[in-house]
Amino acid sequence: MLSDQARILLQAGRGGDGSLSFRREAHVPRGGPDGGDGGRGGDVILVCDDSLRDLQAFRRRSQFKAQRGGNGQGALRHGADGETLEIRLPPGTEAVRESDGANYDLLRPGQRATVARGGSGGHGNKRFATATHQTPRFAERGLPGEECWLTLRLKLLADVGLVGLPNAGKSSLLARLTRATPKVAGYPFTTLEPVLGTIEGEDRQLVVADIPGLIEGASAGAGLGHDFLAHVERTRMLVHVLDAAPLDGSDPVENHATVERELELHDPRLATLPRMLALSKCDLIGPEAAAAAAAQWRARVGAEVPVLVTSSVTGAGLNELMRELLHRVPVLPAAEPAPAIDDLAEHRVFRPAAGRDFRVERTGDRSYRVSGDRVDRLLARYDLDNEEALAHLERRLRGIGVIRALEAQGFESGDDVEIGGMEFDLHI
Repeated sequence: MLSDQARILLQAGRGGDGSLSFRREAHVPRGGPDGGDGGRGGDVILVCDDSLRDLQAFRRRSQFKAQRGGNGQGALRHGADGETLEIRLPPGTEAVRESDGANYDLLRPGQRATVARGGSGGHGNKRFATATHQTPRFAERGLPGEECWLTLRLKLLADVGLVGLPNAGKSSLLARLTRATPKVAGYPFTTLEPVLGTIEGEDRQLVVADIPGLIEGASAGAGLGHDFLAHVERTRMLVHVLDAAPLDGSDPVENHATVERELELHDPRLATLPRMLALSKCDLIGPEAAAAAAAQWRARVGAEVPVLVTSSVTGAGLNELMRELLHRVPVLPAAEPAPAIDDLAEHRVFRPAAGRDFRVERTGDRSYRVSGDRVDRLLARYDLDNEEALAHLERRLRGIGVIRALEAQGFESGDDVEIGGMEFDLHI
């Protein structure tokens, strides 16, 4: 079975903690701080791998975690960075990060996209030594890596898509045009997943996809409509396979209109794709009736849509259909090496963020609350039971403007301040 959808949880590695250490060597008086920094946590990267064809591997495993960074040690030994975790996906996979809707379209082998970044490592106490504070007795903790749910959806990369109602003869047509062996039976919905085959020309190949039968309401999700229609989006030409004389007595004109309507409702771009009309099972109605039906359809769809009479039983029209496809599907220009999706520029420019990234609000007569990602990250860095760490944290809060913002709200020494869910006694 083709697995074309999955939902996975990704967690980048946590940064390593900085080391709290002092030199302890014989004949070295007043050994100073020598705590090393923690290593950075590993990132989680998506990689487009041409050796994969579906998302079956994610049925067995749905959670992935990158390696954390190593902790710093004494003697200025820094922790090792965590290894990057690569999630390999087949070409044609669309990955959507649920938290912010970021979309990564992996089309060409070698494309890479970083979806979760590892946490930064904490600084060792050596980093905080100054001329006036030569023996800092605190170090930073590493920050957790990013965590996100990712929705994966595989959309087949095919040159030609065969579309039509159930039991229109698409599977039989694919089996005669290529070496594919789709399930063929005398009842509808024998194909429950897309099947690929290859047409061999003298100097090129075409990949043809048998898209499972569409029904009325498919664009709104009826049956497996969304799953089926997604595989049509990346084809470059559509062959509408239409039963010229349905045994169930349905009207071919209405059947044709149903499929075309569902394609356009799913994505208006599909209505602009070049297409051909293949009247199938024409061996059941005879040559004269088939020729008359083809003439009527040519008048109905116009000269821009070739109409061919085909029969998978007798092979009539199949060679002509193959020649038309090889002629009409354009040859794509040679692709350049695929750049990484999120690293198209080698040099990045960092600019100050507009405004502050924290909020200060008054919650009572003499109580305030400070919230925001930046202050949350600061609190996660330090051991709040360590007095030196608390003093350093207060200096950092002052440096980013928190104290100034509190004063603007009327804060005075002794007032209650909640930062990141914890009570603080700040002095100004």
